[in-house]
Amino acid sequence: MEDQKPLVDKFCPVQIFLYIYNTQILIKTKIKVMSNETKSVKRGRPTVEGSARQSRLEARAARVAAGGEVKRGRPANTSSARQAKLAIKAAKIAAGEVIKRGRPSTKQAEVAA
Repeated sequence: MEDQKPLVDKFCPVQIFLYIYNTQILIKTKIKVMSNETKSVKRGRPTVEGSARQSRLEARAARVAAGGEVKRGRPANTSSARQAKLAIKAAKIAAGEVIKRGRPSTKQAEVAA
């Protein structure tokens, strides 16, 4: 047996299994078979029909089905300074101007040394 151990170290796991199988040593293995069947059990927290959230979701789905608009988030104030700046930027883009990103560069006065 001492002579066989160095040989077993050089084999890959499949070869070791074949080596053990060929030497008549019985090893019981448990093989787990993967199935392609999907379980129909719903996971997670159950939904409560008729709750306020479910009624809001149904109303939103009905608006989308009817071709309506679903607004999300906080509405923007059209008279704010930011919206005015964004409108100017959109107009420049529509006119075909190149918009530079970042802080505008400033020319520094040359210091005579």
